[in-house]
Amino acid sequence: MKYVYLFLFTGLCLVTNAQAPGESIRVLAFYTAKNDQAHISFVREANDWFEQQGPANHFQYWSTSDWSRLNTDTIGHYDVLIFLDTRPERTAQRLTFREYMENGGAWMGFHFAAFALTPSDYPQDWDWYHEEFLGSGEYKSNTWRPTSAILKVETHRHPVTKRLPRSFTAAPNEWYRWQNNLRDNPDIEILASIDPASFPLGTGPKPHEIWHEGDYPVVWTNRRYRMIYFNMGHNDIDYEGQTNATLSSTFGSKMQNRMILQAIKWLGRK
Repeated sequence: MKYVYLFLFTGLCLVTNAQAPGESIRVLAFYTAKNDQAHISFVREANDWFEQQGPANHFQYWSTSDWSRLNTDTIGHYDVLIFLDTRPERTAQRLTFREYMENGGAWMGFHFAAFALTPSDYPQDWDWYHEEFLGSGEYKSNTWRPTSAILKVETHRHPVTKRLPRSFTAAPNEWYRWQNNLRDNPDIEILASIDPASFPLGTGPKPHEIWHEGDYPVVWTNRRYRMIYFNMGHNDIDYEGQTNATLSSTFGSKMQNRMILQAIKWLGRK
């Protein structure tokens, strides 16, 4: 696990200025990595992958599980924030994040970072984040087991999806369905969704864990903010054999990786 230790300076703006030509994008990722082994596996893999990809893609990467660092002084040193597996829970952290985003901040979220279900350990108790910012509302259901899906790229006009094929195979994942229809929200631009060629998606054993039809956005942005959400971020785990071994890699898809890296560059460009 990595922790970020920063020297804090007074007089910093909430959002940093644009990078000079050739200057690296500074990325800070927050994570919890305490509960579901699939999410823990993803966080560990993501921290290693982003750190390895940084030098060749002009960004520097730091990560921390200390959510108290979601404060104005700390995040003012970074160009992009990432939520790898959860969201801030304390009121002060939530207010700081909202102010950051409403003043030009940049954010990337993965999989469980959008989860909210009442009642659960992560209830829907943050309307701005789940209803306005993400637009998805509460979690409704998911596929099982984690399996690959064919994704349909919905637009090539966006910087995140340029140079991607019309469709590609994503890494294995537990795919989420949401309460809100994102296509009804004029602020939401869907970048990728489940291609019908993927159906049936999931292996069960419960029938409702296998999708046979429907519309499922999995990558989208909100035009009112500099943000992007990826539904990916749940590795397949050997629960049945009780080894908790990781059986898949979220970063095992070349095209999916390209999309994530293009998202970092788009978010980091002021």
